[in-house]
Amino acid sequence: MTYYDDISEGYEELHKEEQEKKIMLIKAFFEPKSHEKLLDVGCGTGLTTEPWQCIRYGIDPAKKLIERARQKDIIEYKIAPAENIPYPDGFFDHVVSITAIQNFFDIRKGLLEIKRVGKKSFVLSALKRSGKIDVIRQLINDMFEVKKEIEEEKDLIFFAS
Repeated sequence: MTYYDDISEGYEELHKEEQEKKIMLIKAFFEPKSHEKLLDVGCGTGLTTEPWQCIRYGIDPAKKLIERARQKDIIEYKIAPAENIPYPDGFFDHVVSITAIQNFFDIRKGLLEIKRVGKKSFVLSALKRSGKIDVIRQLINDMFEVKKEIEEEKDLIFFAS
């Protein structure tokens, strides 16, 4: 049982407004086409997966969050960690991971997996107050071609290819 399994029932009450604000900001710079495939890594209950008007997939290691996500939509959700994404190389046009990277068990491996399954663009964000933010920023800049970095109220958001 993880922390996120423990808080699954109140997850949206805790995070919905904050995540919706981030999505609105991201949409000013990123909007996938309807026929494109998008993976949301660390999707939780689907708050950051649902807003996109494309073919959507979500993964999260917290079983109870995924169970709540599956109640809502036609999106394909799977229980899986970022470090072992159960899809083939280059399967997704776009990969997003909103406020999840600081929670990865192995940040480097998770980012390598994100890069492996994506092919066009990546939108990655992490909590600014995380003790891992400097490492996360460095890894993202080393592994991806960052086109834009935005400092939001709580997150650093990276738009990359």
